[in-house]
Amino acid sequence: MNSLEWRAVIGLGAVYALRMIGMFMVMPVFALYAKDLPGNVTAWQIGLAMGAYGLMQACLQVPVGMASDRWGRKPLIVLGMLVFAAGSFIAGHSQDIHWITAGRIIQGAGAVSSAVAALLADVTREQVRTVAMAIVGVGMGVSFILAMVLGPVVSGWIGVDGIFTLTGMLALLSVPLVLWYVPAEPPRHVPTILSLRPVLLDGQLLRMDGGILLLHACMTAVFVAAPFALEQTLGLPGEQHWKVYLPMLLLSILPVFPLVRWAEARGQARPVLLGSIGLLSVSLALAGLLHGSSLGLVGALLLYFIAFNYLEGSLPSMISRMAPPEQKGAALGVYSTAQVLGGGLGGPLAGLVLGLWGVSGVLCLAAALPLLWLTFAVKLAPPPLAASRSLNSST
Repeated sequence: MNSLEWRAVIGLGAVYALRMIGMFMVMPVFALYAKDLPGNVTAWQIGLAMGAYGLMQACLQVPVGMASDRWGRKPLIVLGMLVFAAGSFIAGHSQDIHWITAGRIIQGAGAVSSAVAALLADVTREQVRTVAMAIVGVGMGVSFILAMVLGPVVSGWIGVDGIFTLTGMLALLSVPLVLWYVPAEPPRHVPTILSLRPVLLDGQLLRMDGGILLLHACMTAVFVAAPFALEQTLGLPGEQHWKVYLPMLLLSILPVFPLVRWAEARGQARPVLLGSIGLLSVSLALAGLLHGSSLGLVGALLLYFIAFNYLEGSLPSMISRMAPPEQKGAALGVYSTAQVLGGGLGGPLAGLVLGLWGVSGVLCLAAALPLLWLTFAVKLAPPPLAASRSLNSST
């Protein structure tokens, strides 16, 4: 990549990280925080507050992405980050579950993921675009790992309300990055009619969209149940959960990159994808059955994170290679919508199940979602090799 492309990768990767690290830090600690808020907060209200962000993102991701096609990527990204910061400050300055939910909704209105991905595509050449997206994806994974470790620790220092406020401040830091560091988007033809029809009729893309929806619904459900399981089984208060998350997440990432390299080199991306989906289901079924045992709970969650990390890293790369170049922005918008919709649906559903059947019920629900994914993932065509498109692209 040339220097401008590296600036795009670093700058837009930082935008993703600054927006999401605070969001990720909230996930492992919010359920325990919310249950102690005034007003007899119910399990369903906890799940709704967790999922409200994703539901709003799901409503606006495609419209914001299409608006960025017409009015430019940078203005929409800056506006979205300011809205996201406002929602963070609202959630951080309230002890009422309804106002916190409202803040989460406003956070979700800052739906910039599709616009950021489109800008990255605009300022990188075709032959390096997959690599650029993969690097940004790795940065997101690092943010996730750091946030899972830091969330319980930081909440012990400044509280969950402080994490929300910190999230808003980090979001504001991204604005000068976008305005003055990320390269300017090149001039492009803006079509008078923008249509999603070709993307929505592509069966292969829809299978990937359905997969990311179920993966994130599953993830949200896990983080509704896991804090309670760790507290009940290991006797650890929320601020000490990092003692479990840190070694678990570090260990889970070790096999992922060798597996990605092997799958790409041998053309085995599809079978490894299917195997990872199966591992996701098996690990969560074991967690549901064994969460009363310390060894069983930790072992099952370790297997879950291995499968999750592989899938979270490989899916964006696969869809970027499957999407037609002329529909890449639309495809990324639909993909991002499915991603956040999964989290938005998983939270309230898991909260409802938690109130009815407890931690075991939520983990069994999470185990069923990958099985549903497998019913249509088995029809997924092998993705094109990562290098194939670059060989046919101009420099």
